[in-house]
Amino acid sequence: MSFNLLPTLPILVPKAIAWAEEQQASIAKVGLPLDESLRDLATGVGVRQPESIRICEVARLPLPDDPLLREAALATGLLGPHMVGLTLRYGVYICHGHSNIRLLSHEFRHVHQYERAGSIAGFLPTYLQQVVTVGYYNAPFEVDARAHEVVYGA
Repeated sequence: MSFNLLPTLPILVPKAIAWAEEQQASIAKVGLPLDESLRDLATGVGVRQPESIRICEVARLPLPDDPLLREAALATGLLGPHMVGLTLRYGVYICHGHSNIRLLSHEFRHVHQYERAGSIAGFLPTYLQQVVTVGYYNAPFEVDARAHEVVYGA
């Protein structure tokens, strides 16, 4: 990491919220609703409103235009060439060729986390604080999502 992200969180969080809200709005317009089996999968990992989820398949996850936000996302591992899924409340990006039950159940658990937080603005400050302080892999929201991954079918 080229800089310490903790002191920049007060600057990054509002930018991240605005970017995430824009992305979710975009996914809501072009993303596909879940079929019955995926709605059942989402419900199984705690989602209360699976009918609200939209999935958008992309060649690669989008990066923020803002240079500081983009650098922070790459430095923390939240975005970048090795990431194949990203959840922004009810909007889920999945990279082409990577859609499977394990990844979808993981991302749907993040939807559940957003629902519990009430909004993007309710979720992201806590999530980003976790990632910056203990790392992406050890962030409690990531640990929880991995614990709810469905490995062998829906």
